[in-house]
Amino acid sequence: MRQPALDFVGTLQARRNPEPTEVLVSPRSLGAWFRESGLVDVEPRASAADLDAAITLREAIYALVLARMGKRGYDDDALALVNHAADAPPVIPRLAHDGRRAEATAPQAMSSVARDAIGILGGPQAAHLKECGRPECTQVYLDHSRSGRREWCAMATCGNRMKAAAYRARKRSSVPSAT
Repeated sequence: MRQPALDFVGTLQARRNPEPTEVLVSPRSLGAWFRESGLVDVEPRASAADLDAAITLREAIYALVLARMGKRGYDDDALALVNHAADAPPVIPRLAHDGRRAEATAPQAMSSVARDAIGILGGPQAAHLKECGRPECTQVYLDHSRSGRREWCAMATCGNRMKAAAYRARKRSSVPSAT
């Protein structure tokens, strides 16, 4: 199930690294992200102001997610920012002759992201929030595993990398030295 708000938080990758990787490097990359995320079918034209607002929204959502995971109170500024973004009209899907079509402005797409964050943080899914355990990844996800002990955002990427690194470390430590 898609969680646009959590995927949006992931547009700043490897947050714990000295130099995180920014995905939203230009207004055009913001519009492309909205399309690639499935929020819209046509890239909205975004301005530099839209990009700044999107990055600010992303960081506010991340702050709220961290507070929720840490069982701390929400930052008032982050809360106000997310609520304000949600005030704008969201992406509105339309029925077309060839099926469903969603077009929106950048603020409408950000409103949809903010509303998704509100839905997650304000509902029962918030108890399932986790951040990937791979040090180079900081993707936030919902852990719906049976045991609730999932450690990585995705087994195919981060889980495999962590298991392979642990295997290599065990192999290195178990090789007898030739003395």
